[in-house]
Amino acid sequence: MRQIVSGLCWALALLSATAANAQQDQSEDLAKKLANPIASLISVPFQFNYNGKIGPVENGQQSYVNIQPVIPISLGPDWNLISRTILPVITQSDIFPGAGNQTGTGDITQSFFFSPKQPGPGGIIWGVGPVVYVPTASDDLLGINRWGGGITGVALKQFEGWTVGILANHVWSNTDDPLKTDYSNTFLQPFLSYTTHDAWTYSINLESNYDWITHQWSVPANLTIAKLLKFGDQPVQIGGGFRYWLTSPDSGPHGFGARFFVTFLFPTHG
Repeated sequence: MRQIVSGLCWALALLSATAANAQQDQSEDLAKKLANPIASLISVPFQFNYNGKIGPVENGQQSYVNIQPVIPISLGPDWNLISRTILPVITQSDIFPGAGNQTGTGDITQSFFFSPKQPGPGGIIWGVGPVVYVPTASDDLLGINRWGGGITGVALKQFEGWTVGILANHVWSNTDDPLKTDYSNTFLQPFLSYTTHDAWTYSINLESNYDWITHQWSVPANLTIAKLLKFGDQPVQIGGGFRYWLTSPDSGPHGFGARFFVTFLFPTHG
């Protein structure tokens, strides 16, 4: 009897360890998918950001939450359409002398990526498609508040826990309103991250924007740390870090800023 009980205890311990390892592997896999902007994974990130020293006299402050749902849509056995939406909710003050305070929504950036379900040659994962600016800013100081359109693309590779790639878009407008000026902006986001076996992810990226009208760069470097957790059956990634503005126009932010994010995951297959 003692041998039977001992054998049962050993089997239960083995099953428990196997289940724990399987859960860790699943968490690692989900964390790696989150490092891929066009993974077949429904996710809803809430990204909190803070910028300071805004404006020519560096007295301005800005806090905003980017609500960024990502929804993959299967287009048959070989292709996905990935919808990525960014809706900013902004609070800011004194971004230039006499500007006062503003709170409300900014403009929506809506991107669609047509992406093969399987990686291409060399393990490259890629997607390309249209991007649209939707004029949803509740105040002229919270966004450009004009329709715009263009093209967006992403390319990346994942190997041994590493993810390296770049996301880019170019958006321009065309208006006949003499009170509003056109815009032409290029966004470049090179990114590098490493995901550990216990689902910690360490990331660095540049969110570079070039304004072709004013011929000025805005380049913040972001360094973040994140951990994938489970609350019951709900996987959630929580993380944060800081940014430093490498360059920006006189009207933009300067120095250090901060970022904190919570991402809810809804895994899919296909």
